[in-house]
Amino acid sequence: MTLLLSRSDLESLLDPGACLAALRDGFRRDAKTAVPGQRVRTDLPFPGTATALIPGLLPGIEAYTVKVNAKFPGARPALRGVVCLHSGADGELLALLDSATVTAWRTGLAAALGTAVLAADTDTVGVVGAGAQADLMLRGLAVLRPWRDLVVHDSDPERAAAFAARHGGRVLDSAAEVAAAAGTVLLATWSRTPLLRLADTRAGQHLTSLGADEPGKQELAADLLGAALLVVDDRETAARTGALAAAGLPASAADATLGEVLRGDHPGRPDATARTVYAPVGLPWQDFALAWAAYERAEREGTGRRVDLLG
Repeated sequence: MTLLLSRSDLESLLDPGACLAALRDGFRRDAKTAVPGQRVRTDLPFPGTATALIPGLLPGIEAYTVKVNAKFPGARPALRGVVCLHSGADGELLALLDSATVTAWRTGLAAALGTAVLAADTDTVGVVGAGAQADLMLRGLAVLRPWRDLVVHDSDPERAAAFAARHGGRVLDSAAEVAAAAGTVLLATWSRTPLLRLADTRAGQHLTSLGADEPGKQELAADLLGAALLVVDDRETAARTGALAAAGLPASAADATLGEVLRGDHPGRPDATARTVYAPVGLPWQDFALAWAAYERAEREGTGRRVDLLG
């Protein structure tokens, strides 16, 4: 029997604090994973792309995930797909989970974790791109590094206003205005041209960029990435499809991975005056960490619906 977990099921099962703990533990243990994760993406003869992340693994757990996403920028929601959770003993399909929810939670909360570890000043937080991932970043930061003021910009003024109303912030007219007002800036957009350059930022500022998650997307200019302490989730992936690729920079341009910082292999922010950037792409084990947490809790609480796909 396979357990089906919908968006509403997952929203009831996932807890920001528990998910942050699972992600922190995963970053510390990811270096010990025997099989590296792969990210496969292809264009389609339609206005969208298909992406698969395989395999999601963490040491000590005999299971794995395969995530398949369709990404259509003009659709609402733009991301649709499924996370398949399999037994590592015999390949049994244990669960099918809504991938849009898993992706938003693992991306936003992992970004909140990186932000909390690297940022010097979270008194005023800026958001550029008022979507689901920005929502989860703020929910994670509320647990790790609560802020006092919030400023928001989005290409859709109504969405920016609704986001600001939900989180108690105010709307600004551009990404540059957000950067001028905030000590920490969170970007989660579809931009294909840099929204911020070095001249738009200042010493001591932190920026987290989620938008450069596939070829052609870029939120931060090369001069800003080159001047900052640059942390990624995986060097080779970032250089192949992420922020490094978009700026024409090699894998060696990344100063550290978040795992290295959390394990103490890299000191992270050197001082309060340094610019820091966290620019993740998203890794298969992150999908697995949250899918496994949701599956275990669903099993305990009897959440979801079971189907016999082999019947």
